[in-house]
Amino acid sequence: MTTIDFKAEVEKRKDALMEDLFSLLRIDSAMDMEHADAENPFGPGPRKALDAFLKIAERDGYTTKNYDNYVGHFEYENGASDDAEVLGIIGHLDVVPAGSGWDSNPFEPEIRNGNLYARGASDDKGPTVACYYALKILKELNLPLSKKIRFIVGTNEETGWADMDYYFEHCELPLPDFGFSPDAEFPIINGEKGNITEYLHFAGKNAGEVVLHSFKAGLAENMVPESATAVISGAKDLQAALEKFVAEHASKNLRFDLEESAGKATITLYGKSAHGAMPEKGVNGATYLTLFLNQFNFADGAAAFIKVGAEKLLEDHEGEKLGTAYVDELMGNTSMNAGVWSFDENSEGKIALNFRFPQGNSPERMQEILAKLDGVVEVELSKHLHVPHYVPMSDPLVSTLIDVYEKHTGLKGYETIIGGGTFGRLLERGVAYGAMFEGEPDSMHQANEMKPVENIYKAAVIYAEAIYELTK
Repeated sequence: MTTIDFKAEVEKRKDALMEDLFSLLRIDSAMDMEHADAENPFGPGPRKALDAFLKIAERDGYTTKNYDNYVGHFEYENGASDDAEVLGIIGHLDVVPAGSGWDSNPFEPEIRNGNLYARGASDDKGPTVACYYALKILKELNLPLSKKIRFIVGTNEETGWADMDYYFEHCELPLPDFGFSPDAEFPIINGEKGNITEYLHFAGKNAGEVVLHSFKAGLAENMVPESATAVISGAKDLQAALEKFVAEHASKNLRFDLEESAGKATITLYGKSAHGAMPEKGVNGATYLTLFLNQFNFADGAAAFIKVGAEKLLEDHEGEKLGTAYVDELMGNTSMNAGVWSFDENSEGKIALNFRFPQGNSPERMQEILAKLDGVVEVELSKHLHVPHYVPMSDPLVSTLIDVYEKHTGLKGYETIIGGGTFGRLLERGVAYGAMFEGEPDSMHQANEMKPVENIYKAAVIYAEAIYELTK
């Protein structure tokens, strides 16, 4: 029986791992559709990150394949038979937009007080590179395998999964038989709620005592909007009203900017961003701005837009006020994030509501409820729907991953069902595994995203043994 000290093997490769990770973190790989084209389907950044990762893999002796700059993969099968099962490892190289509020350049990684700060350090470049080095250890030790390993990296996980749609349509190989995505937390994510975005449409034209000319908030549907900006006219004493409003909600640490010119006022209200799967961890700048605006006499579509935000969406993370709430005994509640907002007096208003829903709830049920809201003229469903997903604890994939986690942490493993969506759900026997540890601050999708450096190495150790145990 072969005994490998995976911790010692990671120790030997710490500097190389960090060097490769830094090279990827320096790439702003947020989606940029303004500069997208046939060669850059999600913009230049995601394509650049994919190229860089595949070059690292080629340097290490793998034969890679790039699927038209959507997805890349390579396989490793040291001794596995042609008809052997395939373990899939699926990470992603795209990131959410950096946003504001950083203490350092989000695309110039820095290590401060033992923490690595950069956009993507935790979600998902850090974990993906840790997983890559775990496999690199198996390869460099020439460990014989009974199963093949396919390492897949996507470039559109944060904004729609169009990368994986393209990959599964064009990949000539069958789906991996089982696998995991290093894109969540330990000990394991073996259940994921369904995911759908529903768009509320409002009339734009408004002619009240106070007029809403425009409203804009949110960088992505799966992020809590940090800030929101409205341009209005007809309201008086705004400075005093804003100061009073912020003081009344001091516990939320709100702040504002106000500019008044040519009869119009531009108000920006700042809250706190968070991952859209856990909206309760953020302070939605858009809902609080609508709460402030709701005291004024708006009319028509503007009044409806503001009223829905202030009276239905504010702090309504489970859809109780909306009427969309639903709880399943196994998978838990339905969560809601009002992620992207827009209003134009010359066209329309729109609010994107991202729902994470358990088995038993459905997009159609929620659509029917939302359509009854006063002033909503249409409820549109997003093209991408993820249905609820669950792999039982009795599955050998889950039990093996839990065993390895327990061995290296001394902690008891347990199942977890989340509202977030990971690439693990792409496989029928797929889960998410790491790389955030218990007690580690969750800074994904936030300013100053970070990952404790030692936890990156610790994750690599766990991944190395887990991959080996699943494929030996």
